[in-house]
Amino acid sequence: MKHCAWVVFLLAAMAANAATKITVDQLKEALVSMKQAGKSDEDVATRLKTFELSEELTHSAKNGLLPYLPGDQSNEQILILQARSAFLAPPASDVPSAPAPDATAQKAMVDKAFDFVNKTTAQFPLMSASRMTTRFQDDVTNASSSPGLVVSGPNTYVRLANAQVDRIETEHGIEKPGEKDKTPWGQNGLISDPGPPPPLGTLLQEASAGKLAFERWQMIGDKQVAVFSFAVDKKKSHYDVSYCCFPKTDTATGVAAMGTFVPVPGEIQSVTTYRPYKKTAGYHGELFIEPQSGTVDRVIAIADLKPGDYVHQEAIRMDYTPTVVDGTEYVLPLDHFLANEVVPGGESSSSAYSVRHMLFYVAYANYRMSK
Repeated sequence: MKHCAWVVFLLAAMAANAATKITVDQLKEALVSMKQAGKSDEDVATRLKTFELSEELTHSAKNGLLPYLPGDQSNEQILILQARSAFLAPPASDVPSAPAPDATAQKAMVDKAFDFVNKTTAQFPLMSASRMTTRFQDDVTNASSSPGLVVSGPNTYVRLANAQVDRIETEHGIEKPGEKDKTPWGQNGLISDPGPPPPLGTLLQEASAGKLAFERWQMIGDKQVAVFSFAVDKKKSHYDVSYCCFPKTDTATGVAAMGTFVPVPGEIQSVTTYRPYKKTAGYHGELFIEPQSGTVDRVIAIADLKPGDYVHQEAIRMDYTPTVVDGTEYVLPLDHFLANEVVPGGESSSSAYSVRHMLFYVAYANYRMSK
């Protein structure tokens, strides 16, 4: 009876368009109930927009929900929920109860991770892969009358903005820069897509030199990994937050007489230019290391940014997986999530102060040796 009562309460909250924080199990219960009620794809998607997960929706858990989704709109919202939860701790069922390793064992794991990065991935040959980037974002409706001071809460009704597939190259496990992007970012109303995440070797080196500590055990698929938290000071960081482009409006006026300015047509001119934003930031996050091999299965990095920056928040999660290419197994990027909050208006003269929230899901596939 308690189970049924909870589902009735949840559906009532959704019908009232109230935001509801739920667990992954509760999400599944709600989807099962909606499927049994014969809800349409649009109805399910609309209700999913009211959810906020309190724990990570893992790949396996997400796949287990697919049979309960009636169409493309609800599938899209499940991907958004997964991306938003990508930086959270997993459900308790994915956290083994094994005791924490001692200091010697912890050091051994980190040393093996260095060997994995410096001796294994450093030998990876030049490869190509397809990279599909999917962007979700809210509308610029989070505004206030106090520029730079007050930011309203995020609009949870995120929508699909665009998706594109590119052919990229990786060498030594690092994605190589592609051709120069000629998209007029900013002028077209959008901020550029994120670049590749920080190289794994650089991140591991900086994390180990900073505050690195064992956090917990965790299951990723059928593997038990050790999760280490870390923090890197800005002075020792090579983490670049980089986007294009933000508007800057310069205003030239006539000369005021006696401290009083009377506008005259033609005497006030505004010129808007679009400028890239780039900042080296301190950051913190987590490393997910297989204790026996030192293989790094996942990295989470969250930039330490200030409210006055054009970019308020940036969080990246990169997942790696064993992949066979031409008969040889390599540990290669599988996908990554990126979440950010930006001020699309930049330094303009607008009286409204707006923020935009974006989610990116990047998936890699079809690895081949480059010739």
